[in-house]
Amino acid sequence: MKPNHKKPFNGPPKVRKRGPIDGPASPLEFSNTVQSGDTMSMVRTAIANKQAMLAYQPIMPTTGGDRPAFYEGLIRILDDTGRIIPAREFMGVVDATEMGRTIDCLALELGFNALAQDPSLRLSINLSARSIGYPRWMKTLQQGIGRDPTAGERIILEITEASVMTMPENVGAFIDELSLDGIAFALDEFGKGMTSISLIQDLLFDMVKIDARFSRGVANDPDKKSVVRVLTSIAQEFDMYSVAVGVEDAQDVAYLASIGVNCMQGYYFGAPTIKAPWDVGKKGKRA
Repeated sequence: MKPNHKKPFNGPPKVRKRGPIDGPASPLEFSNTVQSGDTMSMVRTAIANKQAMLAYQPIMPTTGGDRPAFYEGLIRILDDTGRIIPAREFMGVVDATEMGRTIDCLALELGFNALAQDPSLRLSINLSARSIGYPRWMKTLQQGIGRDPTAGERIILEITEASVMTMPENVGAFIDELSLDGIAFALDEFGKGMTSISLIQDLLFDMVKIDARFSRGVANDPDKKSVVRVLTSIAQEFDMYSVAVGVEDAQDVAYLASIGVNCMQGYYFGAPTIKAPWDVGKKGKRA
């Protein structure tokens, strides 16, 4: 078992290939190409004007109770009319670009604003490994921690397994450095990629988020059961919390609890909503 010099994570606060010269092959493809260009233009304008907000989804402890262990803050980019631009239409494209870095900065800034409004809130924010060391992101982080001494211990940074694999050495050094501020780290989409056991051992993540493809419908799928048991056992072996993502029915909840999963996230507990957790008494809407 790996040594863990970090402050332990304690749950709830006191987480077709076509050459460019070929062009579109059909009117429909041409329309899709134009739409994609329009979307990217809208996204570029939106992030330049900071037209963004967070949608919050609760992560519930398996032990029960109505109080979330933490919330995930999911970035939402808005067009000029205030409507949400579907993330699936641009996130995969912008991650490797400057726009991807700017979106990560906006998400972190909004996260710290949320933490400032509710001193009991614990929040996870997504981060691409490509943003590690990005000057604006680091400045946003230091400003957020500087304004509120408790913010570091209330924020969780989620990095996808695929993103970690692009630069594991940088991620490891990054975790070591920021853990000194009490920041917790989650390995997102765990099981989706090809993360090796040795890499898990070397990187001091506080928790893993089991990919939804394995959690959803697990109670009635023997193959998924086998995978989730293995992933949960790995987390337990390396003293990491486990979060099952994509949980949608009571049967899956019961099974995941029976094998020792620590927390769960999914529509069974609540959809992402742009209504902030401290406004739960007011009617909100999904996002």
